[in-house]
Amino acid sequence: MIGDVLISSMICENLKKEYPDAQVDYLVNSFTTPVIEKNPYIDNVILFEDKFRANYISFFKFLLQIRRKKYDIVIDPYAKLESSLITLFSGAQKRIGYLNKGLGIAYNQKEKHHNKPKSYYGLAIERRINLFEKLIKKNTIDPFPKLHLLESEKAEMIPVFKQHGIDLASEKVIMISILGSEVSKTYPEDYMVKLIDFVAEHDAVKILFNYTPKQQKEALSIYNKCNEKTKQHIILDLIGSDLRSFIKIMHHCSLIIGNDGGAVNIAKALQKPSFTIFSPWIKKESWSIFDDGIINKAVHLNDYQPELFKEKKRKEFHENYAFYYKAFQPEFFMQELDIFLKNNL
Repeated sequence: MIGDVLISSMICENLKKEYPDAQVDYLVNSFTTPVIEKNPYIDNVILFEDKFRANYISFFKFLLQIRRKKYDIVIDPYAKLESSLITLFSGAQKRIGYLNKGLGIAYNQKEKHHNKPKSYYGLAIERRINLFEKLIKKNTIDPFPKLHLLESEKAEMIPVFKQHGIDLASEKVIMISILGSEVSKTYPEDYMVKLIDFVAEHDAVKILFNYTPKQQKEALSIYNKCNEKTKQHIILDLIGSDLRSFIKIMHHCSLIIGNDGGAVNIAKALQKPSFTIFSPWIKKESWSIFDDGIINKAVHLNDYQPELFKEKKRKEFHENYAFYYKAFQPEFFMQELDIFLKNNL
């Protein structure tokens, strides 16, 4: 969800640049707002709260609130039932969504939701561009989502790094996304340990783990399995207290390695190199963005054992994710990871 909101913020930027006098509002889940904080291309952030899902009356009142705003154009990049209903009940003259996605009657302008990427932008970017490109007449479309940090926000983390024994002037800092958003999107622990041990072989690097306080047990388990030399490189307790804090920390990191998810999208929006490991049941082509093989590199089991994916449906991979993850040994991509590190450290 965090990645969705960050990537789709690119729509707001392009529309605001094309129509500087227009009001551009962005409807997002309340917990995702840190990735659009300080964004100069968004006039108003409208929050979708959990209570709207739990209570039909609350949701109906929210629909009326949206309708009273009398939008001229509503664009739905999510194509879920809730977003479709919001689009439909907005009453906007132009309601833009995907062809054959979401609630069809919600949209009076339907754009392609193609399945094969046409560029290194990736499908997640290209599909969103499909939704608004007809509205752009003067400017060149900027496909890159961005995060907006104040100089004071960047500066406030420097003493924090120093307190943890990290000299940003002489040491490179690597963020490891050790956990996915759920267990079926998390690279197996023993494999992750091998990866971290390999990364730590590079001198003059410090390693941070991306995890929340609630995930401390899992983080400690991974740390304890690392070899003693690796542990000397890991700063385990330098984590953000919230999403905005993580963004500030990531700004000072050299690159990110690990599970696909919001952390990787944040790193890319900060123009940090990324090496991403996709879950076997997630389609890499749907979510891998700006993968040029050098600055951004993504790997998937299908890259190495395509025979496992012949004539099988996504549901089977999801249900048996542990089996397919076990087959996704780190040795498959260690050479590529080594090249990535040499190119970007």
